[in-house]
Amino acid sequence: MNNNDSIRIIDITKNKSYSVYLQRCFVGPFRKYKKREEYLAKTIPQGFRKKLLFFNEDRVGTIEYAPSNASYYPITGENLLVLNCIWILQRASGHNLGKVLFKDMLKNNPNISGVATIALEDHWTGWFLKEHLEKFGFSSIDSIRVIDKRKHQDKPFFIHLMWLPLKIKARKPSWDKAKLLEGITYCLYHPLYHPISYAEKNLLKEAR
Repeated sequence: MNNNDSIRIIDITKNKSYSVYLQRCFVGPFRKYKKREEYLAKTIPQGFRKKLLFFNEDRVGTIEYAPSNASYYPITGENLLVLNCIWILQRASGHNLGKVLFKDMLKNNPNISGVATIALEDHWTGWFLKEHLEKFGFSSIDSIRVIDKRKHQDKPFFIHLMWLPLKIKARKPSWDKAKLLEGITYCLYHPLYHPISYAEKNLLKEAR
């Protein structure tokens, strides 16, 4: 990054010009769906935020976070912020833009005790890798080894509970593993997304 680079971060929960990106990922086709609408209607008043990052006027990054009671992950804790998603497009890699988004989140939430999220290890996608979260200062405090019951049943992977304390006496968060096995219903693009068409309650099963 150099002095000629331009960065803009827009809170799209407050800017109606970009509200379409609340419903969808910031790339790919637009698809509106009821579960997401219901989630946003409930959680935006509770502190859910989604932001877009523009780099030299190119839309290349996004971050989504919420207090633990408004996150779609079953993570709980005291005075806790949960990171739902952070993503920088590959074409903008090498400029530390993920850290720019992350620091913006922390700057706008100065009183939280810590940040929690999940990370994947040995998953066949490149999404939310454990080593990427570790670069932000997170560490794994628990994990579960699972199998996706729909596909790649020969490829078990780990889901980690990741934790970044920001206060000296911050208490570690906890998570509901049984709930996590059901999958994620509020993001179509999530690797753990549980589609309505999949009738079984649990998307995942614990691997022994």
